[in-house]
Amino acid sequence: MSHQTIQLDWDSIDTVLLDMDGTLLDLHFDFHFWTEYLPQKYSQIHNINLTEVTSYVAKRLEQKQGHLEWYCTNYWSQQFNLNIIQAQTEVKHLIKHRSEVIEFLESLGKKQKKRILITNSDRPSVELKFANSEIEALLDQVISSHDYNVAKENQKFWHRLQKSIDFDPETTLFIDDSEAVLDSAHQFGIKQLLSIKEPISSQLRQVDSKYPMIEDFLTLFGKTPNG
Repeated sequence: MSHQTIQLDWDSIDTVLLDMDGTLLDLHFDFHFWTEYLPQKYSQIHNINLTEVTSYVAKRLEQKQGHLEWYCTNYWSQQFNLNIIQAQTEVKHLIKHRSEVIEFLESLGKKQKKRILITNSDRPSVELKFANSEIEALLDQVISSHDYNVAKENQKFWHRLQKSIDFDPETTLFIDDSEAVLDSAHQFGIKQLLSIKEPISSQLRQVDSKYPMIEDFLTLFGKTPNG
């Protein structure tokens, strides 16, 4: 999908649901940790060939993709016999929000829109991200799918979310970098859905999506990129 102008009727939106990793935060931290840092650390601890470990970790992660366990640091701590949060803390300097995100969240607040973070990350991971970024103070509510014991890819998540925060799908905007999650939100009936053009800054590839893709959040207010 080529570059496009996304036009939103902000008067018809009262709630903005926001993903965290790959949306508000650069996914580089998570990508680096799971594909490079964790295999290296596991290889060193157990004295196993790095190539073998990298393949092993990738296969284990793939088996749980789309399920709650995939996002659970406690689960992976048990699987790899390694404290995942402690290991992630060792590379916490890689946690970064997108450059325009703070201004975007501030602007939503000025427009009196509800800013609700909904993430598949578990609470320990959320706390680590918040401690090393500036987004927490600019959010009105934070929901982890672990609070409901079901991932965003599952319809049960959306029904439990609606009972919890009582939002109207007709007046809600949801932004996420996962096509599977956006599909799930669409099935539930959320009217306005946006994807992310480049979730990982360290990769040049441009993801494609059936949903309009954001390059710069501020363009949603009619501003030109980098302008």
